[in-house]
Amino acid sequence: MDRSYLFAPGHNAKLLGRVFEAGADAVILDLEDAVPPQAKPTARAMVAEALLEHPSWVRVNAAQTPWCEADLAAVGERAYGIRIPKVESAADVAWVTARAPGKPLICAIESARGVLAAQEIAAAPGVRYIAMGGVDLRKDLNNSGGDLQMLYARSHLVLACRAAGIEPPIDSVYPHLEDPEGLREQAAFARSLGFFGKSAIHPRQLDILHEVFTPTTNEIDWANEVLTAFEAAGGEALQLPSGEFVDTPVADRARRLLQIAAPRERELV
Repeated sequence: MDRSYLFAPGHNAKLLGRVFEAGADAVILDLEDAVPPQAKPTARAMVAEALLEHPSWVRVNAAQTPWCEADLAAVGERAYGIRIPKVESAADVAWVTARAPGKPLICAIESARGVLAAQEIAAAPGVRYIAMGGVDLRKDLNNSGGDLQMLYARSHLVLACRAAGIEPPIDSVYPHLEDPEGLREQAAFARSLGFFGKSAIHPRQLDILHEVFTPTTNEIDWANEVLTAFEAAGGEALQLPSGEFVDTPVADRARRLLQIAAPRERELV
């Protein structure tokens, strides 16, 4: 799982040349909101060329639109995977899958309809991740976008992903570049709910995201202590010297944490 997903607008040659060196775990080349309508043909050509050396995620335009049809025709074969914006149904997913078969999908939930349909979206074939598109969702819900105001939506996405048996959801971008503490607080809050990883709009946000979504030394020590004791007890429930009760679900959580902490072979450049 990746801790950070850095966006780069597909029509900006300067950013396309730098984004792969910024240090993000994953890169998303954007053909949607960051690209004005008149620049979309240029962006498709530039992204298609960039993908020859860097098979990254690509955010296409909304499913079942002529723009998305053109996006997938231009980059579908070369992209590592496709991020679909504004997904509201499994039919949106199937439409993209038919035009980009075999590609892993990130489905962005950006509306009330999408939140309520998240369970069927998460279970659709080809979906690897659900992502929260917080800026558009805040607009659709007409709320202030704070952690409390978006709590239900975030928790719902966590439950939908878990029920579908896919990885945890990816959190939304934090649009305030001059507020690193706000970014840290929101990322930590999302992780506490069960999210893993967060989208970014600037390289300066990456260090904070990597810090928040990397298990701490204390967390790793706890997981090792739990598993050592649990295995020594032959899988029987036990109590640690700290007083914590350990049984199979606790041991499974410890294993999961160590899997996240383990060095990973990068799938994406």
